[in-house]
Amino acid sequence: MKKWVNGNKLYLFGALIGAVAGFLYWQQVGCSSGTCMITSKPFNSTVYGAGMGALLFGMFKKDIKAKDENKAV
Repeated sequence: MKKWVNGNKLYLFGALIGAVAGFLYWQQVGCSSGTCMITSKPFNSTVYGAGMGALLFGMFKKDIKAKDENKAV
């Protein structure tokens, strides 16, 4: 488990930052009519923010396998 967490620190950190941002967006902006799918409930916006944060921060993860293949060539 510890090895998995160490290998995915960037995704986890991004999910945490995104979840906080999603919750703050719901709290500050939200949806006054209640018809918005994402921002009408705090759970929805928090989970959506966590997913988007993990994807955003995951773009910056270095691929070790590709780096090793380039050295061999």
